[in-house]
Amino acid sequence: MSGSASLAIVAHERFLTARIDITGRPDIRADRTRVPWWSFTKTALATAALQLVARGQCRLDARIDGRAYTLRQLLQHRAGVPNYGGLASYHEAVRRGEKPWTVGQTLERVGADRLDFDPGKGWRYSNVGYFFVRRLIERTTGRDIGSALRDLVFDPLGLGSVRLATSARDLADTAWGNDAAYDPGWVYDGLLVGTPGDAVQFLHRLMSGDVLPGELLTEMTSRHPIGEQSLPGRPWETTGYGLGLMIGRMASAGMATGHSGGGPGSVSAVYHFADRASPCTVAAFARGDEEGAAENEVARLALLA
Repeated sequence: MSGSASLAIVAHERFLTARIDITGRPDIRADRTRVPWWSFTKTALATAALQLVARGQCRLDARIDGRAYTLRQLLQHRAGVPNYGGLASYHEAVRRGEKPWTVGQTLERVGADRLDFDPGKGWRYSNVGYFFVRRLIERTTGRDIGSALRDLVFDPLGLGSVRLATSARDLADTAWGNDAAYDPGWVYDGLLVGTPGDAVQFLHRLMSGDVLPGELLTEMTSRHPIGEQSLPGRPWETTGYGLGLMIGRMASAGMATGHSGGGPGSVSAVYHFADRASPCTVAAFARGDEEGAAENEVARLALLA
């Protein structure tokens, strides 16, 4: 694969970025530092689950563990599984620097057995739903999620920087450190860290058809529409969700497929822009809490490709 990538590494600059298109060679500067990928991790989890489908080890539309929902519905946030993000007690525990709740405590407090809607009849973003995806991958492979993701996704692509963050120290070693001593155990579906260069390499090769069989990539990128209105401070004109992918139209840059995310201290946005004359994949990572800032930056950089 040919491509070009660049990483802004000057201390006073706001963003760490990387870009790949079909016109040049990768720039090694995009591989000098790791950043938290936050919810871009969901794209990797979805890819790993679809690899298991491709191998015949899972079925996309079979119910999971006798539950009412399927793997497809979990991946698309259409299973009705509630989310802990709405719990004030969760945010307060994180703010106080408490140790993460056990999985059992989290599922009990969120009421994971009481669905918010019948599967397939609505849409609601759910980290708990993606924890169930993580658990399915671990059970099917017999590996912890970090080694499963390396085996199913990153090692075959030669992306050596990507690791699962399992301690506050893992985040302290990333670009902006971890001043809040945030414990990634609070991210129950998992939190990857890696370089901006490996983030764009992963998504670009996924969207180019190098990772999944064509029919499963088509399933992954089939968009369930969420809204057709602009969002304040963000570049979206339309929004939707595939299987582990945010999909919609960004003003002026065209259709964007990838994922945004954020957590204590930083935000992320990694998107593929297929509508450009030279299709490109762009990543932007930044200190702060404004996902829209990272999204606006990837849209701006896509226009330069």
